[in-house]
Amino acid sequence: MILGTKSDAPKTRGQVDSRGYRIFRVVNTIVLLGVVVVTLYPFLNIVARSLSDEAYILAGKVTVVPRGFDLTAYKLVMSDGMFWTNYRNTVVYTVVATLISIVLTTCYAYVLSKPQLKGRGVLVGIALFTMFFSGGLIPNYVLVTSLGMKNTIWAVVVPNAISVFNLLVMKAFFESLPTELEEAAAVDGLNTYGILLRIVLPLSKAIIATMVLFYAVSFWNSWFAAFLYMDKQDLLPVTVYLRNLIAGATSAESSAADADKVQAAATFQAVTIVLTTLPILAVYPFVQRYFVRGVMLGAVKG
Repeated sequence: MILGTKSDAPKTRGQVDSRGYRIFRVVNTIVLLGVVVVTLYPFLNIVARSLSDEAYILAGKVTVVPRGFDLTAYKLVMSDGMFWTNYRNTVVYTVVATLISIVLTTCYAYVLSKPQLKGRGVLVGIALFTMFFSGGLIPNYVLVTSLGMKNTIWAVVVPNAISVFNLLVMKAFFESLPTELEEAAAVDGLNTYGILLRIVLPLSKAIIATMVLFYAVSFWNSWFAAFLYMDKQDLLPVTVYLRNLIAGATSAESSAADADKVQAAATFQAVTIVLTTLPILAVYPFVQRYFVRGVMLGAVKG
């Protein structure tokens, strides 16, 4: 049911909505508008702050409209060649990590969706265990280092390759598919891989698009793994670059060594958020139509 919409059934002549339903529609509209405002206002405020002069920001005069239009912070960030190197790293890390995560999650979820699989309960238990418990920061660091993955893309990709939440959602979706389709494909001569590639995956576009969005956003925003496992500046993602830039700008406020950085210090956080969210905002409209349908299809059904 879609909130705020009438039934598709035609109305009988003279029929009117009940008072309770009219009240529900009004309340529903107000609540949804409130959600839109609460969600949209902070983002518009961040964009306005990134384009405003520091004096207006410190005075608290910036809301959703830029005051004292100033691009100093953008110029400082985007004039650095290392920024573009780190930005390229983020794109590469996100694309590779998302591709690997989708392949592993899909294969694992498809296997777990088969009730006849021997040891299925053990595999589900292993996945759930890792959802609530981890080895800890130091053991993980020792493990990644001993495997020779430090200062490589694999230090970012491998430890977070499978999200258990995404795995369970995909598992529930695969379980909802009619078994008759796979049985008919098996009768026609397709093996397990053929059934997955030619029958199951074409029916799973919505859930796969949703998982791609989840993984891409997660890896794009991730910074701690790279900050922990990478020592070379030219290997860092843009999130770590901008984090270091904010830290440097904050410390620069106490001295007049770099007047430009001092002037732009108040806007660096806003610039960071804008620059790191623009690519995701550009991609989201293309997968948004799959988002709700994918989550609902993969939801746990009672």
